[in-house]
Amino acid sequence: MRTDEIEAVAAALGRPVRATAKLAGGFSHETCLLTLDDSQVVARLGGPDPAIEAAVMATARPFAPVPEVLHVLPAVGEGARPAMVIAFVPGTPLSEILDRGGPGMDDLGAEVGRMAARIATVTFARPGFFADADLATHPQPPWSKQLPEFAESCMTATPDFRLDLPTRRSWAALCAEHAPALAVIDDQARLAHADLNPKNILVTRTAAGWRVDALLDWEFSYAGSPYGDAANMARFGVDYPAGFLAGFSSGFADNQPGDLPLVDDWAYLGRLLDMFALSDLVTRGRDHPVADQAATVIRQWLTTGVPRSL
Repeated sequence: MRTDEIEAVAAALGRPVRATAKLAGGFSHETCLLTLDDSQVVARLGGPDPAIEAAVMATARPFAPVPEVLHVLPAVGEGARPAMVIAFVPGTPLSEILDRGGPGMDDLGAEVGRMAARIATVTFARPGFFADADLATHPQPPWSKQLPEFAESCMTATPDFRLDLPTRRSWAALCAEHAPALAVIDDQARLAHADLNPKNILVTRTAAGWRVDALLDWEFSYAGSPYGDAANMARFGVDYPAGFLAGFSSGFADNQPGDLPLVDDWAYLGRLLDMFALSDLVTRGRDHPVADQAATVIRQWLTTGVPRSL
């Protein structure tokens, strides 16, 4: 975090920043913990428009544990990055808990699943990606029509060292084969986080059980189907400890909003939505472990078929 960026945040807060420490974060932004005289805050710099992300977070806060947004700072000056300052929330990344494993993983999964389901309580006029801080959505073709072309485009951009040409062609064909099934949920316009994975969730184990403290990183959120979020959580589920994913699936399925009945094959449809993310991830360059994991999933699906469950 640059000196001028620290000074801009300090001016917005009206208090000096005494220390900074870089936190783990997404690939499109830098996240830093800032220590003030009497408290701590988190600054996220770069990435997509933070004003849109802040608006999404404010909309989601009544239904999910979302940190309070304190300030949104535009990029000012050459090389400057936009910034969002949010309240610091203590908690342990879910990724660390899953790495350790232990008892109670089914209960933990169920609590995370319930939290994920509540996000879909938020509705919009039509599906799509958010255009501005008023959360209007861009007009777009339905997902069932977008997937074949999107997958084809991504496979053209995917480097040979990650997926060879026959594999890329087979993946594009698999996406095109299954895309029509998405027509069932093309019109759903619910809030979707779109990056629901263990590194973006903070949890605590209390005397009463597991608690989700915060759901972070809303920069990719959009209006669509909640099933994609469930599939996102399950994407690399083969590495989770026993019980977690089954608990998550039950918690998610049993707590959908009352005005959104669970459709048949919801988990399969979520996996189809995750084809967008898998296709995009493998286009990344070298030394990108998540992209390499996505390539492994693609090869598996080409061998075993698209999963029908989480």
